[in-house]
Amino acid sequence: MSGVSNVKPLKGDPAPGMVEKKGSSLWLTHVLMLIGIFFVFFPIWLAFVASTVTQEAIVTPPMPLMPGDHFFENYKRALFSGVNIPVTTMLINSLIMALGIAFGKIVISLLSAFAIVYFRFPGKSLFFWIIFITLMLPVEVRIVPTYEVVAGFGMLNSYSGLIFPLIASATATFLFRQFFMTIPDELAEAARVDGARPMRFFIDIVVPMSRTNIAALFVILFIYGWNQYLWPLLITTEPDMNTIVMGIKQMFPSGDDTADWPVIMATSILAMIPPVIVVVSMQKLFISGLVDSEK
Repeated sequence: MSGVSNVKPLKGDPAPGMVEKKGSSLWLTHVLMLIGIFFVFFPIWLAFVASTVTQEAIVTPPMPLMPGDHFFENYKRALFSGVNIPVTTMLINSLIMALGIAFGKIVISLLSAFAIVYFRFPGKSLFFWIIFITLMLPVEVRIVPTYEVVAGFGMLNSYSGLIFPLIASATATFLFRQFFMTIPDELAEAARVDGARPMRFFIDIVVPMSRTNIAALFVILFIYGWNQYLWPLLITTEPDMNTIVMGIKQMFPSGDDTADWPVIMATSILAMIPPVIVVVSMQKLFISGLVDSEK
C-alpha cells in the first residue's frame, strides 16, 4: 500500500481536486458569457422588434418584446421608399465605399511594404517613418486641405471622392512590412535564381503567403469604411450619394416632426447585415491572421 500511496501523478495529469475547480470555473465562465451576450444582444432585439410593429405600438408603453406582423410592410417601405431616399440606394453607396476603401488600402499597403522591405533606394528608412508618422494625422485633422484637393479635382458627390482620400493606410503598411520581414531571405534568393522578376515574386509568393493577414485587414478596413460618417457628410450634398450611416442620422426629424420609428429601426437592422456577413464569412481567416504566429 505504501508503494501505491507514493505514486506521483504523471506530468499533465490533473492534481486531486482540480476537476471540480475546473468544472465550476467553466460553469461560471459560461454564465458570465451568457450575461454579456444578453446585454449586447438585447438592444439589437428591441430594434428588430420595433422594426416589425406599428408606430403606435412603439410610442405607446409598454413597448412589445415580441415581433409584430408588420415585418414585410416596414422593411419594404425602408428598402424602396425610406424617409428621405430608399435604403437600397444608401446600402449600395456604403457597400461601394467600404469595398473601395478596403481593397484600395490593402493594395497600396502591400505594394508600399513590399518596396520598403525588398528594394534598396536612398532614404528608404526615412520614407517608412514618414508613412508611420501619418498615424498621428487622422482624417479629422487633415479634413480641410483634403476637401480642398477633392473639390479642386471635381470629385464632390462621387464615389472617387468618397474612396480615394481614405485609401492610404500607415497601419496596414506597417503590419505588412513586419510580416514581410519574417519571410526567409532564401525564398527571394531562390526566386531571383529562377529568373523571377520582382513583381512575379510578389504575386506568386508574397501575396499568397499574406492571405490570412489580408483577410484580417480586409474585415477591419471594410468595417472602417462602412462606418464612415464625417467624410461622406462633408463631400456629398446630393441625397442619392448618402451612405447608410448618414441616412440613419438624417432620418431623425428636427423640430416637432414625428420620427417614423419602424422605418428607422428597419434601416438600422439592414445597416448591420453587410458587416455581419463579412465578419462571419471570414471569421476563420480573420482570427488566423490576428493570432497565428507560425508564418
